[in-house]
Parts: sequence; C-alpha cells; structure tokens
Amino acid sequence: MKREYVYQAFERFWHWAQAALITLLGVTGFEIHGSLKFFGFRQAVEIHNFAAITFLILISFAIFWHLTSGVWRQYVPTTGNVKAQIDYYITGIFRGAPHPTKKTVLSKLNPLQKLVYAGLKVLVIPIVVTSGLIYMFYRYPQQYEIISLNIKGLSVVAVIHTFGAFLLAAFFVMHVYLTTTGSTPTANLKAMVTGFEDLPDEDHETPHTARNERKPELVN
Repeated sequence: MKREYVYQAFERFWHWAQAALITLLGVTGFEIHGSLKFFGFRQAVEIHNFAAITFLILISFAIFWHLTSGVWRQYVPTTGNVKAQIDYYITGIFRGAPHPTKKTVLSKLNPLQKLVYAGLKVLVIPIVVTSGLIYMFYRYPQQYEIISLNIKGLSVVAVIHTFGAFLLAAFFVMHVYLTTTGSTPTANLKAMVTGFEDLPDEDHETPHTARNERKPELVN
C-alpha cells in the first residue's frame, strides 16, 4: 500500500458543503411538505430558499473547477466491470472478496459509481434544481378565476421536485453506507477529511483485475 494525496482541497470542501446543503434542503423541504416538524413552516421556507441559492452557487463553482481541472473525465461512465462491482457490493464484500477494480489518483471512482454519479449530474440534480427554481419564482396571476388552474400546475412541479428529493435522499443513505466499505470502516471518511488515502501499489493487482485483464489465448 502507498499513501497518496487523492482528494484536493476544493474537492473536499465541495463534497462536505454539498453534503451539508443537501441535508439542510432535505430537512427543510420535507418540513415544508408536512412530513417533519423542526424549524416551523415559515422559517423552513426561508432556510430552504437560502440553502437552494447557496447550492446553486456551489454547483457553479464546482462545474468551473471540474472543467478547468479536467476532473470531469473521472465521471465519464464505463460499462466494464459493472456486474462485478454489483456482485461485490451484494455478496463479495461480506465474503472478504478482493475489490474488482483498483482505485488510483487518476481513477477514483469504480464503474458503478460513475454510472450513479452521471445519473445524478445529468438527470436527478437538474430535475430538482429546475423544478425548485420554477416553484421558487412562481408568481400567481392577479385574476382570481384562473388562480385554481395555476395552483394545479404548480402541484405537478411540487410532485416532480419531491420525487427528485426522494432520489437524492436514497443516494445519500447509500452513499453513507458505502463510505464504510473501504479498507476499514472509517478509511474513506478519513480520506475525505485529510485528502490522503492508502492505495494499492501500481504493480499490485487484485485476482479479479489480473484475471479480467489477461489476454485470451489463441485456440488453434
């Protein structure tokens, strides 16, 4: 194992700020929805709107950083070893099986993580953000007779926004669980705090990686 500086300062800041904002948006959002009672409705709306604007600012900086640093390449989905990664999470990890992919400084995400993150960035978060902005800046017309029609339209937006929130909540729970699947239950957490992580040596291969990368023999 070799200790490497895996996560840069902005990457760690972006990760923890995003986690805090999504948590705050979730708590206040579900209180606005009527599922929780914590801040009070009025204050929950104010906090939710403030957190949403802060989240948009964070996303803007994160997009800029990902594009200028080239880190965006790590999120490009691949199909190789996806089934092996799913099998590892379902059964292999409980049998002490080796990890099917090797984590490096230039390749931090496994194939399954890439697919999930791509779905979040391309589908889930845009849906939540777009529906949230529509809901936030919606203005009722002055004509009383068409207000009810517009309320019905707004309810559809609210349902879409809430559905996206449930997807984000599900991802958040799974993400917290998978954080404990490193070399030790706290290894991944420490890495995201300090930036340093113990990675396999470059010349070290897991049995699964070696088996998959071995060239097939020619059959006469």
